[in-house]
Order: sequence, then structure tokens, then C-alpha cells
Amino acid sequence: MASTRSYSSAWAGWVVFAAAMLLILGTFNVIEGIVGLINDKVLVLIQDRLVVVDRTGWAWTLLIFGAVLILTGLGLFTMRTWARVTAIVVVGLHFISQIGSIGAYPVWSLLMIALDTVILFALTARWSAATAPEPYGDRSGTGHHAAVG
Repeated sequence: MASTRSYSSAWAGWVVFAAAMLLILGTFNVIEGIVGLINDKVLVLIQDRLVVVDRTGWAWTLLIFGAVLILTGLGLFTMRTWARVTAIVVVGLHFISQIGSIGAYPVWSLLMIALDTVILFALTARWSAATAPEPYGDRSGTGHHAAVG
């Protein structure tokens, strides 16, 4: 007798959304890290100050952080608990880093904080409902189970 495992579609959809967002954010971080490695000197203007930043260390941080986001996003597609816990920690760190950069990039940081909040909601609300298997054959919502034979 073959058994298939399906998940509660509404909450599983939230987890898939979180996984897709982590893949996208991770890809952006990897690209920004690569650009930072190629162009390691950047001039930043901050209210009457010119700051020259060596971005090599920051670029490596973004590159590694992006890779972790991508791997975590891939793990979330399989509904693994380790990926959920890792994602909560990583998104929490991303949230904090956006608060730190809100003065330099207010609109971008606020958008990222909002997205991080939605991702954290998707990963913390009803995780058990997202990973709990539905009764075999009951995908119609009628409560009737298909005969297995």
C-alpha cells in the first residue's frame, strides 16, 4: 500500500511563500556580495560626511549570508524543522540589520522589515498545521476517504 503525504494547503502555502522569499533574498545577497568583491571601494555620502568603506569583509558576509538564506529556503520546501528554526534565526538577524540601516535606506529598510515580519509570521503561526499530513484520500474537504485498494 503506497502512502502519499500532503500538507494543509493554506498553511503550507505560507511556508512555501517564506521559502520562495528566502531564495529571492538570498539571491540578492549573493549578487550584492559578488558586486562588493568586484568593486571593494565605495563612497557613501551621509549628511555632510563622506565615508570611504572597504567592502571586502561586508561582501563576504553578504555572500555567506545569501548562501545560508538559499539553503534554508530550499530546506523549507521540504517542511524540515531544522530549516524552520534556521530561517527564524536568519530572518531575525536580517530584521535587526535592517533596523541598523534604516537611516541610510529608509524606504528599502522599511520594506525589508515588513517582508521579514510576514516571513516570521509564515514560519511561526500554525507550523504544526502546515506539516501535519491530511488523512489519505481526503483532499476534497468532504470528509470522505477514498478507498485504497
